[in-house]
Amino acid sequence: MSATIDFPGPRRESPADSAPIARVALKATGAARGLLDGAWWPRSRDLLSELPALVDVLDPAWARITHIAVNPEHWPVIPRKIPVHGHVVKAGWFTPELDPHKLLLLSYSVGRWDLLVIPPQTDAAAAARLMAAATAGTGPPLTASELIAAEEGLGGTPAAVRSRDVGAPEETPEEAWEYEGGAPSFRVGVPARPSRLLVGM
Repeated sequence: MSATIDFPGPRRESPADSAPIARVALKATGAARGLLDGAWWPRSRDLLSELPALVDVLDPAWARITHIAVNPEHWPVIPRKIPVHGHVVKAGWFTPELDPHKLLLLSYSVGRWDLLVIPPQTDAAAAARLMAAATAGTGPPLTASELIAAEEGLGGTPAAVRSRDVGAPEETPEEAWEYEGGAPSFRVGVPARPSRLLVGM
């Protein structure tokens, strides 16, 4: 269940409250836009505590972020306003229009960006693969949920396991690739060129 709340005002932060750096990767400058502009790996599902670090990274890289939108499926509380350093970001939510694994960011001056939201409990190796896939300029464009499903498939999640016959052993990714005729289904790879920004790992 999700809730939308009003936050009373900006928080006063002391140096001891300094937040960790956001774990985010963005597509390289000039890369094809696609469905995603990068990936964000928050440490929790608390927008009040996680968003300021992300905005600190994105404001200088893109432009001042003024609004965000999420799908409430994975966010227990969605504040209407989130104080960040120097300004307030307005938050909204959409169901079912917005992919549950995506964060939409808006700026008055520049436009819109879409980030894959990697679940906080994801291990570091899987998060690195997801960041690489979200920032890759090659292969077919995949939605945020398709990338998460592909990563779960690599980890052997039952919903994503496909066998030729019931009771047959699981296929390796290479066997599945060959069986599907080499089709670029949900293969998660390393981008051909490095991401423009990768911080907080």
